[in-house]
Amino acid sequence: MATAADTAAMRRAIALAARGLGFTSPNPVVGCVIADASGEITGIGYHQRAGGPHAEVHALAAAGASARGGTAYVTLEPCDHTGRTGPCTRALIEAGVDRVVYAVGDPTPQATGGADTLRAAGVRVESGLLAAEAAAGNAAWLTSVRLRRPHVRWKYAATLDGRIAARDRTSRWITSPEARADVHRLRAEADAVVVGSGTLAADDPHLAVRGVDGARQPLRVVLDTHAVIRPTARVLDGAAPTLIAVGERADTGSLPGVDTVRLPPGDGGGLSVQALLDELYARGVRAVLLEGGPTLAGAFVAAGAVDEIVGYLAPVLLGAGPAALGDAGISTIGEAFRLRTTETVRIGPDLRITAVPDTPDTPGTPETAVPVIAPKER
Repeated sequence: MATAADTAAMRRAIALAARGLGFTSPNPVVGCVIADASGEITGIGYHQRAGGPHAEVHALAAAGASARGGTAYVTLEPCDHTGRTGPCTRALIEAGVDRVVYAVGDPTPQATGGADTLRAAGVRVESGLLAAEAAAGNAAWLTSVRLRRPHVRWKYAATLDGRIAARDRTSRWITSPEARADVHRLRAEADAVVVGSGTLAADDPHLAVRGVDGARQPLRVVLDTHAVIRPTARVLDGAAPTLIAVGERADTGSLPGVDTVRLPPGDGGGLSVQALLDELYARGVRAVLLEGGPTLAGAFVAAGAVDEIVGYLAPVLLGAGPAALGDAGISTIGEAFRLRTTETVRIGPDLRITAVPDTPDTPGTPETAVPVIAPKER
C-alpha cells in the first residue's frame, strides 16, 4: 500500500521526467527520486539526453552512500540491458537500494525484465504507483513502442466558434502572444513538425522553435504532393532541418539540395499518412506535432493517426471562414471521433484544451478531466 510519502516522491519523479521532453528521443523520458532508509529524499535525477546516463544513475550519484537501504522511485521500470549505457538494475543493486517503486512497466523486449532481476537480488519491488500520470508524460515513446509509428499531437488555434481564419482567409492573429509562445514549447517537445502545402502557401510558416532555451530544433516536414513549394519559403532557410514529402511523380527539379521523400497517394487523395509516418519512424522520429490546416488534419483523423489534440481557443467570433477540421470521413453522429478532455488551462486570454481519443487503450489516459488552472499554478 503506497503511503503519502511514496505518492509525493513519485509525483516529483514524474515532474523530473518532463524536463527531458524534446531531448531524449528516441528514448523515453524518465525521472528518479532516491529516499534514504529514513525516508528523506537524498537524490534526484532524470534522463537528460539520448545516449547519456539514465535517470537512476543521476539520482544514485546525487544520493551517494545514503541510497543503501533506501527506496528508489522511478517513472519507468528500470532497464535490464546494456545499450549505450549499462543496466540500471545493476546500478540499483550495487548501490544497495532496498526497495524500488516504479510507475510503468517497460514494454520493450530488450529492456523489460528489470523488476524480476531486482527481485532475484533481494530488492523489494512495487509497480503501478501513479501509472496513468507517468504514462501520460511518456505518451510519445509508449505510442511509438506499441504502434511502431510516431505519436501524433494535432495542434490548432481557433475562434470560440471554431474558425481558424476569416471569410477572406486572413488568420493572423486569432490567438494571443501567450498562446503563440506556448506553441513553441510544443514544437520544442516534438521531433518533427508537419504542415501541408496549403498552410505553407497561405502563411509561409517558419516552423522552427523560438524563445525556448536550449531547445533542439525539430525536423520541419511539408507534405507537398506536386512539389510546388517556392524556393523562398521560410522552411528552406536552414535554421532547422527540413523534409519535403512529394508524390511519386512530382517534378523536384526546383528543389536542388533539399531533402525530399516520395510517398504513395492516400486513400482520400493527397499523400499516404501511414507512409509518411513509416518514413518518419524510420528516421528516428517518435513525436510529431501536426500544425497543418483542416485538410491535412482531416486526413490524419481519417487515418486513425491522431493521438492527442491541443486546441487553443480565443474569445473571438467570426461566423464564417474555414473550420479547424476538414473532411475526416465522418458521415453520421454515430461515427463521431469522441475525445476525453485531459486538461484545460488558461493561456493569457485564451484557453488551451487538451484531449485524447476516448478509447481504453490510449497510453496514459487519466480517468477524469483536470480542472482549469492558471499556468503559474502548474
